[in-house]
Amino acid sequence: MDNKKIIFMGTPDFSVKVLQGLIDSQHDVIAVVTQPDRPVGRKRVLTAPPVKQLAVEHNIEVYQPEKISHSLELEALIHLKADLIVTAAYGQFVPTRLLEAPTFGAINVHASLLPKYRGGAPIHYAIWKGEQETGVSIMYMVKKMDAGDVLSQKSIPIGKTDDVGIMFEKLAIVGRDLLLDTLPKLFAGEIQAVPQDENAVSFSPTITKEQEQLNWAETASEVDRHVRGFRPFPSTYTWLDGQRVKIWMGEEIEFTNATKDAVTGSIVAVKEGRLIVQCGGNSYYAISEWQESGKKRMTIQTFLIGNPAESVIGKQFEVKH
Repeated sequence: MDNKKIIFMGTPDFSVKVLQGLIDSQHDVIAVVTQPDRPVGRKRVLTAPPVKQLAVEHNIEVYQPEKISHSLELEALIHLKADLIVTAAYGQFVPTRLLEAPTFGAINVHASLLPKYRGGAPIHYAIWKGEQETGVSIMYMVKKMDAGDVLSQKSIPIGKTDDVGIMFEKLAIVGRDLLLDTLPKLFAGEIQAVPQDENAVSFSPTITKEQEQLNWAETASEVDRHVRGFRPFPSTYTWLDGQRVKIWMGEEIEFTNATKDAVTGSIVAVKEGRLIVQCGGNSYYAISEWQESGKKRMTIQTFLIGNPAESVIGKQFEVKH
């Protein structure tokens, strides 16, 4: 098979492994398109996206339009006459003119089992909503978001302790390998793309600030999925004594010695260096790591060194209404 000229479009760490796989393959990555450099951290240091950093290391030309539609970069990319465009978590809508320019069109490496979880946060939603598995779909790109015909899919289980960070790593590898397995068949015309079932579509829009707040009226299992589904980014929070507190680590536990008639959201006990919280459905969530407002992330064991258990038992986290 002849080497094919590929334009790659992606931005975060998830995209890096996919791009590295293409670079290591027999194909020729002739350009990389990614988001502009952004200020990062408290000092607001201008930082290149991970995909750009990898592209520069391999002397691949990089394009970073603020908005690709109607940009000079759009015209330049069309004139490259690529064989294929591959996108993976790029973060912008791609104009139809560009999608249709390559000989083999444009395909996307999407981190869900389409038609489930179209949109920008499929991994978050899969964990948050209690899916037993997720995966990667490779599909043709069309004007409608994540709605193109599917070329290939691969699923993997979601473990009870998996969070977004862990699943990003796993799915980046799955996406890379699935793409490299799919490309030869695509170029040889050996794949029949399958239309998505529109009756089974669900969406995973970008996470909002409001969604980051925990709801202690939910069961402990739901709280656990919420924490893991938002960790390490954007993270979850709650309110205690009028102060915002991020909840980083915890788990649902069996607990029978709680205070009778405990109020939902209240800290009913301190056990094994964890705060035991009454949740909905008479269930219990044990917080093992949090971050108080204006302070660093810390374990509850560390917190308890200067705060006796008696001082926190009975306190109540705000219940979201």
